[in-house]
Amino acid sequence: MARAILPIPTDTYNLGFIGAGKMAESIARGVVKSGVLPASRIRTAHLGAARRADFESFGVKVVDLNSQVVEDCDVIIFSVKPQIVKEVVLQLRPLLSERQLLVSVAAGVKLNDLQEWAGHGRFIRVMPNTPAAVGEAASVMSLGTAATEDDGELIAGLFGSIGKIWKANEKLFDGITGLSGSGPAYIYLAIEALADGGVAAGLPRELALGLASQTVLGAAVMVTRGGKHPGQLKDDVASPGGTTIAGIHELEKSGFRGILMNAVVSAAKRSEEFSKR
Repeated sequence: MARAILPIPTDTYNLGFIGAGKMAESIARGVVKSGVLPASRIRTAHLGAARRADFESFGVKVVDLNSQVVEDCDVIIFSVKPQIVKEVVLQLRPLLSERQLLVSVAAGVKLNDLQEWAGHGRFIRVMPNTPAAVGEAASVMSLGTAATEDDGELIAGLFGSIGKIWKANEKLFDGITGLSGSGPAYIYLAIEALADGGVAAGLPRELALGLASQTVLGAAVMVTRGGKHPGQLKDDVASPGGTTIAGIHELEKSGFRGILMNAVVSAAKRSEEFSKR
């Protein structure tokens, strides 16, 4: 008979990070800033003075050993490089219990493996992206075999503090990696190219970059908040015989949409290759 999974006490639990890198810092800062959890209930471990100072600057307790984090926390986020996550989980396995909710943000590492290494299935896999650093992450989560809906809601609250989060079947994660995981880099290229176009048209570099980045930001907000399909928003701007449709014509001649689609598919295939190693 399966043992009942006790819910995490949402008003008293401690949150721990195994790995004290930039992603862990971004999540922790978001959690504190949003009021989801006070800094006094967050832990991580690091021996480097600079990383310790970064976390301590907003009230997070930094200890010396990962084992101390595990012993003191109810929710544990593994935020280490994919190539070492197996080693780290196996090292901590004797200290892990089913009373704890485990989370991994390691790209390409599947739930089946995480659960096997940890010795239980109360695991949630989350795929965030780098805009977490400015509170605008696009994250997706998938629940392990023993993770409950309450566990999912708790993690949705944590990652919702650094952006938006969706729930999806793990089989979609390679495509998610290709789109939202790698996607920020595509947009940085687009911003740089738009700015270069502005310079080519005679604008000062600083002005061109400012206009390009704000234009991309504004367009994204129009899509997420405006309630219109991006195709309709495009049509709203492109008046007959005008400047915008002339520019769109050039993009279409160069296969702009196909290039972006191919980039996502190529990155997704690469993610699939990594996950099979």
